[in-house]
Parts: sequence; structure tokens; C-alpha cells
Amino acid sequence: MARKSFFGLFLTTMMLFVLCWLFLLRSTGRPHRSFDRKWLPNPNPKLPTVFRPSDGVSRTILVNNEKQSDGGGREEEPPKREQGFQDKDGAMSCNGIVKEPLKVFMYDLDPEFHFGLLNWKPQGGRVWPDVRTEIPLYPGGLNLQHSIEYWLTLDLLASEISDNPNNRVVIRVQNSSEADLIFVPFFSSLSYNRFSKVNPHQKKSRNKVLQAKLVKFVTGQKEWKLSGGRDHIILAHHPNSMLDARMQLWPAIFILADFGRYPWNVANVEKDVIAPYRHMVKSYVNDTSDFDSRKTLLFFQGSIYRKDGGFARQELFYLLKDEKDVHFSFGSLKNDGVNKASLGMHSSKFCLNIAGDTPSSNRLFDAIASHCVPVIISDDIELPYEGVLDYSEFCVFVRTSDAVKEKYLINLIRSINKKEWTQMWEKLKEVEPLFEYQYPAKDGDAVQMIWQSLASKVPGVKMKINKSRRFSNTVVPQKDGGLRSIPAPKNFW
Repeated sequence: MARKSFFGLFLTTMMLFVLCWLFLLRSTGRPHRSFDRKWLPNPNPKLPTVFRPSDGVSRTILVNNEKQSDGGGREEEPPKREQGFQDKDGAMSCNGIVKEPLKVFMYDLDPEFHFGLLNWKPQGGRVWPDVRTEIPLYPGGLNLQHSIEYWLTLDLLASEISDNPNNRVVIRVQNSSEADLIFVPFFSSLSYNRFSKVNPHQKKSRNKVLQAKLVKFVTGQKEWKLSGGRDHIILAHHPNSMLDARMQLWPAIFILADFGRYPWNVANVEKDVIAPYRHMVKSYVNDTSDFDSRKTLLFFQGSIYRKDGGFARQELFYLLKDEKDVHFSFGSLKNDGVNKASLGMHSSKFCLNIAGDTPSSNRLFDAIASHCVPVIISDDIELPYEGVLDYSEFCVFVRTSDAVKEKYLINLIRSINKKEWTQMWEKLKEVEPLFEYQYPAKDGDAVQMIWQSLASKVPGVKMKINKSRRFSNTVVPQKDGGLRSIPAPKNFW
């Protein structure tokens, strides 16, 4: 009897609930909600976000893609960014977020490690030249393509005399405790290019001696010991630079051309930064060419027979040498080789960038400076700023295994029509400034882009340093009831 009464009560309650729900639905057109979103402080927040549209320029928009109103009925366009990666109000990171300048502490190394290699003679015990009045000249020729260390060091020195340092991407600080990163100003590529040979009166080359002295100095500094070297910047852009020191300084952030001659645990894309070569050919200023005026379809001039991964050059030479609108020839610096290459690239639609002794080469950046659409045949290549730059918008990528198939490459290139080529050509002209080295540095040039790339490494570096300190001082109880701190082992870092 009690069960029947309970069941009847349950049915009555359910019927009343359904009737009430139907009444509300009929009167309001929708079920009643327990709360209305309009009660929230901001029911439809227009959160700013950053995106990179097809033109490759980071801009701030609203997440719902609506235009803002200024309150007077007039719609306000979403804020726009100028070309480059810096705002008027301050430095901007690679993803477009405004932030403070990167703070870098630079060791005052003896001039023999940097400008002394350029025959600069310091006066009065100075370590650095006064960049307001004297800029030591960097040697030309092939030396220039790996001159990254020179431009970054000049920019750091210039930051100390800037009228408005807060508007810079990077500033040099004198106290290492204030720094985000530590800069080691060794011109390693220049040292390899000019001083790697052993003279008759020497047991070791000057390059080897400098590397040994550098390792002893850097690893003995308190800054290195505090971080295990993780926040240090080591420049080794030439593939053969720092051959002796790299295995001892591997925890640092390397600035490299590629990873071709490094074990993955010594250098990798997570830890290190890829920087562009300085192009050798002349920039194509006031480029008025077009698809029809560039008569050569495909251009390559350089060393054809290479070791390591450069076998594809030889294969492609035999596949393409008889094509009527293809220029594929041997070339070097001799006999005005650079000017000839410059003229050839300026008059070509596509320029081949094929892996040589290493995955990268200066030829890619020569092509960009010439507005000649790069055709990249290098399976292991790593590219500068690829976290913010989509190279597929202005480059053609071909797998090596496909490129060496008969007629594959030439048919692919011929299939790209005038409209498609023109879009890539326009994009090349837009991104070209990102690969230019100069002093003083300009907004969005290669120098600033490298600093931005380094800045993006800082959070990861900080995390690794902090995690490594978890057990750096372990406290253990003693028999007498006291506590004793055990320092980290010598090989802790």
C-alpha cells in the first residue's frame, strides 16, 4: 500500500513538472534558464588575438572577427601592423605580442676574440670600439656570408647609446642578474675562415687556441655555473666553426646555419636558432621585372660536385643541362662570379637551392635578394624564422628522391603558371627585408629577427634552469638531529 502511494505521488509530481515546463515554453518560446548570460559583467568579450593572414604580416583582430565601435556609431577598424615585427610603442615578439626589449648581458672578452680579428687596435685599455665614430670593417668575399656575429655585436653596442632604448628589440645590460640571456662575443666564423691553418712556427692554429681559451673563460664564469650554460648564446654560423669547443659548450643556445654537422643532442631546433646567411649577390633594388621579362626559367650556378648530401647536384646537372631555358653551370668567386650570378638570378623566374656539403647554402638567400623564386631540394634543411614565416608562400619544395627522377623537376616547374609565380614573386619582395643584415639595424631586418628568435627561447630556458635546481641542494637529517645540505654533484648540469 505504501509503495502504491509513493508511486502515485511520483507520477503526480512529474505531471506537474511537465505542465509547468510546457507553460513556460509556450509563453517565452524557449525553456527557462537558471541564469541569463547578460547578468555576467561582459557577456560577449571581444578578446584580441594575433593571426597571420596570407600577406604574412601579423595583425591584431577580434576573436569573433567583428569591428569595434568607438561608442559614437562609427565603426573602428581592427588595429593594423606595419611590415616588420616591431611597434612604435615598443618591441614586439615574433608572434606579434608587444613586450619589453630582450635584456642581454655581454662578456667583455679580450678584443682578440672579436674586433681584434679584424685588426682593430684598442686604445687606452678599451675592449670595444666606439661605434659612434669607428666601425671596424668586416672582410669581403665568402667571409661575409657567415658574418652574423659581427652584426649582432654591433647592435648590442649600439643599444648602449640609443636615445630611446625601450623602443629597441634588445638592450645590453651591465648586470648579468638582470639579463634574459648571456652573449658570448666570439667571431667564430671569422676565426675559422682566417686562422684555422697551422703556420710553420705553430703547434696549433690560432683558431684552436682561441677556442680553448674561450671554453676555459666561459665555463669558469659564475653566470655559466648558475645556469649550466643554458642561457648563453654561442655563435657558430660557419658549419666548421667551433669544432673543438661545441662539444664542451653544447648546453648553450647556438646560432647556426643548419644542423648538418651536429649530433641531435648537441644542436637541435628546440634549443638553438637558425640564422640566415648574408647574401652575396646584389639586392634587386626597384625591381620592375615580371614573369615575361625574366627569360631564364630555372637558374643554378655553383659547385656541381659535392660530398655528403650533395649528390643531387650532379644528378640534376645531367638531367637539366640540355633544357633550352635552364641555366645550370659551374661557378665560383673567380672571374667575376658573383656579378655573373647576380645578373643570372635577376633575369630568372626560379632559382635552384640544392643541398651541398650541408643542408643549407647561401644560394637560398641570394635568390630571395634577387626576387627569384627559390626551388629548395634539401630534405634536412632548417629555415630561419619558420615559426612566423610560411616559406611555402614564396618557395617551391621538392623532395630529393622526386627531383632526381627524369623530367619530374622540369615538368613541375613548367606547370607553375604566370599568376602563381607572380604571387610568389610579390611575396618575395615583401619578405626580403627580413633577411638583410645592416648597421644600424632597422625594423624587421635580419638582426632584429634573430633577437626575436632568441627571445622566444627565453621561457624554455628559464623552465629548464628552474627544473634543474630542484635537487641542487638536498637537505638530509643527521644522527644528532640536525640538518645538512648536500650540494649538487659536479656533473649535475
